Formats: sequence, C-alpha cells, structure tokens
Amino acid sequence: MHRLIVVGGGAGGLELATRLGDRYVSGKRRGSPRVQVTLVDRYPTHIWKPLLHEVAAGSMDPFTQELEYAAQARWHGFEFQQGELTGLDRAARRLTLASVMDDDGAELLPSRVLEYDTLVLAIGSTTHFFGVPGAAEYSLALDTVGQAERFRKRLIAACMRAEHQVHEPVENTLGGEAEVASSASASQALALATAEPRIQVAIVGGGATGVELSAELRNTAQVLSAYGLHKLDPRTDVGIVLIESGPRILPALQERVSSATTELLLKLGVKVMTGETVAQVAPGLVRTASGKTVRADLTVWAAGIKAPAILSQLDGLPVNRLGQLIVRPTLQTEIDDNIFALGDCAACPWPGTERNVPPRAQAAHQQASFLLKALACRLNDKPLPGFTYRDFGSLVSLGHFSAVGNLMGGVIGGSMLIEGLFARFMYMSLYRLHIAALHGYPRMVLDTFAHWLRRSTLPRVKLH
Repeated sequence: MHRLIVVGGGAGGLELATRLGDRYVSGKRRGSPRVQVTLVDRYPTHIWKPLLHEVAAGSMDPFTQELEYAAQARWHGFEFQQGELTGLDRAARRLTLASVMDDDGAELLPSRVLEYDTLVLAIGSTTHFFGVPGAAEYSLALDTVGQAERFRKRLIAACMRAEHQVHEPVENTLGGEAEVASSASASQALALATAEPRIQVAIVGGGATGVELSAELRNTAQVLSAYGLHKLDPRTDVGIVLIESGPRILPALQERVSSATTELLLKLGVKVMTGETVAQVAPGLVRTASGKTVRADLTVWAAGIKAPAILSQLDGLPVNRLGQLIVRPTLQTEIDDNIFALGDCAACPWPGTERNVPPRAQAAHQQASFLLKALACRLNDKPLPGFTYRDFGSLVSLGHFSAVGNLMGGVIGGSMLIEGLFARFMYMSLYRLHIAALHGYPRMVLDTFAHWLRRSTLPRVKLH
C-alpha cells in the first residue's frame, strides 16, 4: 500500500485528494497500484479562499458554502486527518500533527505522527505585514473564515455606533494608555476638522483582495441602510479608502485593467490612494511614509502574502525569501524526490519568464491536475513530466456592480480587456468550476440551483 498524504485542503490540495481518491480508491481499476490517500488540514471545513472578501462584506454566508472534509473523504474514498503540521522527519518519512483543541481549550485529538511514501504540501499562504508597526495588532487580515466574520461583525457594530455616537473601546496592545488615547482623540478630531465620513474603512493593498473588498463594502453599506440597521447615508457617511504603495492598483495585471478598475471604483465613491506606503497602523489611524494621516475606524491589511512559517522549519527543505518551498518543474522539492509542493506555498519556475508561477487559484488548479498525472507516473516507476503554467488571464469582481479583467492565451489567442456583465459571468463561473472539480458537473448544477433558491429567500447581506 503506497501511503500518499496531501497536507492542506485549499483549492489545489482538496481537488488533488478528491481526484486521487476517485482514481485509486473509490473507482479502483484492475491493475492500478494500491494507494492510501490521506488529506490533512487544521480546520474541519473548506471554503474557496477567493470568496473570503464576500464573507467579510456579508454578501456571502460562509456556512452555506463550507464543505466538510470528513464528508468529502467519505464520498471520494480518501481519509481525513484534522491537525496542524508541526514537524517533518524526511529520513523516516514521518510528519507530526499538533493536537486539536475545542472552543473551550479541551483536547479533541492528540498529537499524531503519520507515515508517508509520497507527501504533497499545499498549505497555502498567510498575510505578510512586512514588519510595519501596529499592522498585525490594529488591522484585520482575511486569511480565514473566522477573520472575515470578525471584520463583518465589527463593520455592522461600527455603523450602529456611529449613528448613536457611541465610541468603541480601543484595546491597548501596541503602546501605553496615553498613546492609545491620544491616537483615538486625534482620529475623532481629524474627522471633525476635515468633515470626513462618519465611518471610514481603510484597506491597505491594491491587489485583487483589496479591490474586490472595497467594491463589496459599498454594496454592504447600501444594504445595511436599506434594512434599517443604520440611518447613515451609505455613500457620504461610510467612506472607503484603498491605499496602494505602487503607482497603480492591481500591479500584477495589465495597466489597462488597472485603469478601468480605478475608474469603476471612483464611480462607486471609493477613494484610491496610490504611491503611498503605509508606515504605521495605530488605533483609528493609518500613517503613510509621506506623512499623510488617514482616519480608519476599521483597517484591513491586504498588502501581500507569504508562506506559512512552518515551511522554513521542515527538516532543511529549501525556501525562498517569502518562505515558499523551492520546487523543480516536476513540483518536487529541490532535495527530496518524495516531497511535492503546489499552490501558494510553492516557488515554481515559470519557463519563458524571470518570475515564478503566480499565487492564483487557477495555478493551484492546474498544478493539481498536473500532479494527478505525475503521481500516476511515479506509482508506475515512469519518468515525471514537467509542469507548464498557462495564464488564462485574471478577473476582478466589483460586487454586483460589475467585474473587470483580461482573457489571455489559449482562450482567445491573445489578450482582451473585458468588463461588465460578461466579465461578471466569467468570474462567477470560476467558483462553479471549482465545485465541479470537487463534486462533478451534475452536482455542481444542483448546487447552483440550490444557491439561487437560498438567495431568493434571504437578505442580500448577512445582518447579524
């Protein structure tokens, strides 16, 4: 029995474990190798990470979109082990999982050791604060459902407080009490002096996450007002500021996509600040390196990602400056043929460019499909092929207002800017393709229909 373990239940890891289980366990063909497939993740449920900005804005209820790993394992023939990866012994081919605790701090599962013959690491990425003072303490990241839900609840609370002029107490975790009090007072004074909106959300980072969240929040402000949770004017009383250190937002995409997106955001009343590097995040304030001060009742940090710290502690596996595992074109790590990596945690070369494969969901999907074939070669003692990334373009959602992006390569034979309803349809289809990869097309169609029925009987944003 060949023991194959996939660590990380994100878009790539879960798709790979599902398809491996279907091929070698559930739908085992005569003559196929005997394989035991195990998926490891620290959480019990999966949600497609590109949707977290919608969870944060309240336009998506995560509990209707989450998939339980144990159920997926039962349906597709693999095993699921919950726990966080804490150690690796490459010589013995063993990995260590931390114990799992419940909400009250009691142990649910003990620390365990799992043995493998082939290991695939797909543990994704985490927010990179770049050492900016106060960023980790006073801003919110959107790496998990819990973080997205925390922001959503704080946004609703801030709207209700602003209407009744109730000030939120500020936690003192960065400096002394005097510094916190002075920062809060300065924030209030700044708002009065400049006639700024009564609530202001600062989003640090003009990449896809920051742009998509800023548009979704404009819709959320309107819906919260319509349902009577506050009587603030959703356009003038709720301000949204997008701060980007580079000369334009969406720096990873073509300039024409960036320009089109900027115009759409400005029409939505989003203030876009480019060329401004954040130097400090304090309670109620964001300060830039140029000396500007931006009032911020809520601050979201979406300025960059890095690989989880555990990767640099895995028995000498080489990593780059972002902590990603350095892999060869076969997606095998540089010094161990038994260990593969995919997705955001892998620094995979992109032939024909001086860059690595970008950390996108489409890359993780392509790498999962590649590894399904490559692992079949490995199990049959055949040479492994090399991975080739195909860039099909990028799409950015601006909520129900619009979407914008570019289609590239194999889709149209060149590059084309798209926006509006067609771009919105293409963006929505990306998630549906992910569902199809996990459940098949018939169940994806049923899920789409069920989702439409739920939306017809529920408010457009989560109100509690």
